[in-house]
Amino acid sequence: MASYSQNRPPLNNNITKTSVSPNEKCIGDEVSWDKEEKFGEKMVGTAINGRIRQAFSVVNGVQDLGPNSNPASIAGSECGTIEFTREDVQALLNEKMKYKNKYNYKISSVSDMYKLLQEYNSSLQHYNSKLQKDIDAALANVKRGEKEKAAIVENLSTLRGQHKSLQEQLSSCKVSQDEVMKQKDALVHEVAFLRVELQKAREDRDSQIAQVQALMAEVNKYKELAANSSELEARCFSQSNQINVLVGQLAAAENKLQMSDLSALETKAEFEGQRKLISELRNRLEDAECKLIEGEKLRKKLHNTILELKGNIRVFCRVRPLLPDDSCSTEVRVLSYPTSIEAVGRGIDIMQNGQKHSFTFDRVFMPDAPQEDVFVEISQLVQSALDGYKVCIFAYGQTGSGKTYTMMGKPGHPDQKGLIPRSLEQIFRTRQSLQLQGWKYEMQVSMLEIYNETIRDLLNRDATRTENGTAGKQYAIKHDANGNTHVSDLTIVEVCSTKEVSYLLDRAAHSRSVGKTQMNEQSSRSHFVFTLRISGVNEGTEQQVQGVLNLIDLAGSERLSKSGSTGDRLKETQAINKSLSSLSDVIFSLAKKEDHVPFRNSKLTYLLQPCLGGDSKTLMFVNISPEPSSVGESLCSLRFAARVNACEIGTPRRHTNTRSSEPRLSYC
Repeated sequence: MASYSQNRPPLNNNITKTSVSPNEKCIGDEVSWDKEEKFGEKMVGTAINGRIRQAFSVVNGVQDLGPNSNPASIAGSECGTIEFTREDVQALLNEKMKYKNKYNYKISSVSDMYKLLQEYNSSLQHYNSKLQKDIDAALANVKRGEKEKAAIVENLSTLRGQHKSLQEQLSSCKVSQDEVMKQKDALVHEVAFLRVELQKAREDRDSQIAQVQALMAEVNKYKELAANSSELEARCFSQSNQINVLVGQLAAAENKLQMSDLSALETKAEFEGQRKLISELRNRLEDAECKLIEGEKLRKKLHNTILELKGNIRVFCRVRPLLPDDSCSTEVRVLSYPTSIEAVGRGIDIMQNGQKHSFTFDRVFMPDAPQEDVFVEISQLVQSALDGYKVCIFAYGQTGSGKTYTMMGKPGHPDQKGLIPRSLEQIFRTRQSLQLQGWKYEMQVSMLEIYNETIRDLLNRDATRTENGTAGKQYAIKHDANGNTHVSDLTIVEVCSTKEVSYLLDRAAHSRSVGKTQMNEQSSRSHFVFTLRISGVNEGTEQQVQGVLNLIDLAGSERLSKSGSTGDRLKETQAINKSLSSLSDVIFSLAKKEDHVPFRNSKLTYLLQPCLGGDSKTLMFVNISPEPSSVGESLCSLRFAARVNACEIGTPRRHTNTRSSEPRLSYC
């Protein structure tokens, strides 16, 4: 123990000054704390050197340390000090009595000191129990270490066994390697020996060849000089045999050469025949191309003659299929199709209030007719635009009857493309094939809509609209003396491929006026007019043509009671019905051959004037719905189509005049 002052707790709270006996002489009534400190140190030092040391060993339960031993650690105790027993206290008191005359101190109460020492003793016992726990933990760690040692020893023995096995395998591999090396050496020696033998064989062959050559020379010499020598005869006989063998080989080679010559002659003859055949095929191809050109001319002539015989205005009827949203029972059928030879594919019957109404058109497409079959029927009419004719195809019918589907199709579904994209594909495909005949074409596209009796340019991005829907520009319709129609300030775009036109169609579709009604979720609220002007020139014949293709998707007719239109939709419906009524008036006037035809009653009829009353080839699709609730509108549409089919207009004329340098586009 180094010093009591470092480990002991303060004693000033438990040790008090006592009064001295009258017989005892005191140095002073009060002693400073520094003197108490010195007194404490002296007392502890004396106790450690005496019997107090033995008392510590008895209390702590361990063997007493020698005089030179280090003191036990007191780390972990609550007070960090050494505790004393009652005997220690008594010893301290005895020590105090020895120095009483020097310091004049007394301890007032031994029992208080005893209690303090008891607290020290409890702290020391607590520290001993903690040391015991640490010893148990250390023993557990020792046991764990022994287990790990045993596992390591076991793994080491296993590894030693594996090492021994690998050593044995290595020895076996070394033995095998030695045997392989011996075999390799034997093979090397054998190869060297064979090479020597091969070299000898080559030398023997060379010598034999040299001998054969020498013998051949001797045979020739002996034939000329010595015929009677037996030795020479024997040699000559031997050489003759060899010569016979060589002659046989030469004959075989000559036969092969003759066969090769014959094969070459046959190949040459076959080549000449193929060349003649190719020349003949070329001549036939040229004749076929000439016939094709003549046939194309004849086709155009016959096609135009057929159209003239059928009438300039042809009418096709198309019935859309029933949709999942249609409120129609499968047992209720208001449409039927006659199967007689005269009416098959051309007739349609409709029932209203128990009465059947029959109609006949140029072609009737049933609900299951695909888009491709519909286009096949008009493909020749579209072809006429490349031949220099004005062609107009428009779709008519009530709202929701499938007009836009017929003209444009369903976006994103190639097999359901409408007449407009299919017509463009055919025109550009035919233009490519006609280039072989010397034709070159230039094409221009424009698109507009007639909305509330106002023309809108669908390709003009800068066009501004007022709140009531009137366009910023006022587009004027003009007809010239040649029957051509022009729209002022309309955007015209040069196109070279179907991809460019498709892009323009998508742009126009986003700009077109559409709306929702009770009859159609997305109804077209305007008349859409797509125009393609075609100018062609044949560099070989100097012939020039100019054709126009108009493809029109009319807005749907609808009754206000069914559509439920209000506000702007009501105004749109009234404008649509008015323009369609004007179209009906024009058709009635043409059918009756009246002197005055009211083309100017609407923008639509005035724009289509050359198509309806001029030299254009015109076809109308009347689209009807199979719903029983739409039977009234369908009957009106069929009656209107029948009147259109009965109209007679001027004879179509092919336009072969020189291309105009005017940048405006002709519509009809």
